[in-house]
Amino acid sequence: MRATQLALLAVVIIVALGFGLLADSQLRGIEHENFQATEEVMVDMANVLAAIVQSQTKDGKLNADALREAWPHALEREFEAAIFDLSKTHVTTHVYLADTEGVVIYDSDNDLHTGRSLIAFNDVRQTLAGGYGARSSRFVKEDSSTSVLHVAAPVYHGKDIIGVLTVRKPKLDQWPFIQQRRSKIVLSTALIGSGIALFVGAVLFWYLQPLRRLTAYVQAIKRGERPAMPNLRASADVNTLANALEDMREELEGRDYAATYVQTLTHELKSPLAAIQATSELLAEGQMDEPQRQRFADNLRHECGRAEHLLRQLVRLAEVERLKALPSKAEVDLGQLARQVCAELSGAAAARQVRCELDTPGEPCRVNGDAVLLKHALINLLENAIDFSPAGGEVRMFLSTLDGHHQLRILDQGPGIPDYALPRLFERFYSLKHPQTGRKGSGLGLCFVRETVELHGGTVALANREDGGAMAEVRLPRA
Repeated sequence: MRATQLALLAVVIIVALGFGLLADSQLRGIEHENFQATEEVMVDMANVLAAIVQSQTKDGKLNADALREAWPHALEREFEAAIFDLSKTHVTTHVYLADTEGVVIYDSDNDLHTGRSLIAFNDVRQTLAGGYGARSSRFVKEDSSTSVLHVAAPVYHGKDIIGVLTVRKPKLDQWPFIQQRRSKIVLSTALIGSGIALFVGAVLFWYLQPLRRLTAYVQAIKRGERPAMPNLRASADVNTLANALEDMREELEGRDYAATYVQTLTHELKSPLAAIQATSELLAEGQMDEPQRQRFADNLRHECGRAEHLLRQLVRLAEVERLKALPSKAEVDLGQLARQVCAELSGAAAARQVRCELDTPGEPCRVNGDAVLLKHALINLLENAIDFSPAGGEVRMFLSTLDGHHQLRILDQGPGIPDYALPRLFERFYSLKHPQTGRKGSGLGLCFVRETVELHGGTVALANREDGGAMAEVRLPRA
């Protein structure tokens, strides 16, 4: 996915550079193209005016009377010409007429250059030499907007050049057209660039971002977590892929789940079933006294109860593990639930000569969840604490509120937990031998507790106490 992002970024950079270069070349060429078109018209105008002057010439002497008479009237004319978005209202073009020495004998711009020799300038010098004379000169050297275009045409007497007529026009007259074209180029480039950016953004939003969330979801499953399917808000293709992955996950989990439970159930039931079979065979022989028969009958009942407890724990754990989220939630008071659990296990605690004490705050400690599941989880934790406590020991439960969570701690005075076992306590079917009886539990209770607490958005941990014994800590978010 990162490669796709880098590829898209590279495409954006390349396209941006391409459009930048294209826009730059277009912007740089606007003035040149515009002035080329203007120069072409000025060539026609210079040759027409030179022909008019030429028609007035007699005996090879230049005659500027026609220009002197007509040009002031042209400058005084008022009109309104709508040239696209430009409105032109007066003549801004001027002319001057120079002789064979380059001396100006007439200048329409208030005789600006009259009497001055312009032989050094291209328009005059090259035209007198029989070439094409044109130039662009600035009134202010540092200001390009003061440039004026000059285009000249020769005045003939027979085949001899007797003068030069130059038409000059300020470049500033063309500036509105140049700016207009520049604005259009910039706008079109910006629109195309925005379109590409929106396209890439849409790809990132509609495809890559949902795919990233989907990848995180699959990786969480790989780590053994049980995340809910994220709300992708993506295109139909990505949603179809997500649904297919979810269906595949459920199918594979179902197969693995069934295979794992069949194997573990078979393994765990071997011991009680073997004991039941051996005991039943001995009882069937009938060659034992009453105390022996009673002992074997008690053992038979114990193993049957052990098998029944294992099956009941498996069923409960299976129900919890198959849930991705709680089907329904209601407000549950943890304090009240803890009191109920203490009351129900008071008989088991008394039988082991263990005292149970509960410390809860005055106000209710409410969480959103399933009261039945939470109750079974607390029962498992408290049963473990009672079971591993010595005779005459004490189990204490503390309920408090901290940082937006309700915290329940169960402290016992048992032998504690071996260091090697701490990382594996919540694994399915992992259990420790009882310090007195030497028997192992089902190894399902703590796994059920972890699954239940995580379904409620909380955490559970087991640790050894510094002053001896173990501590179970459950944290659940407040309602």
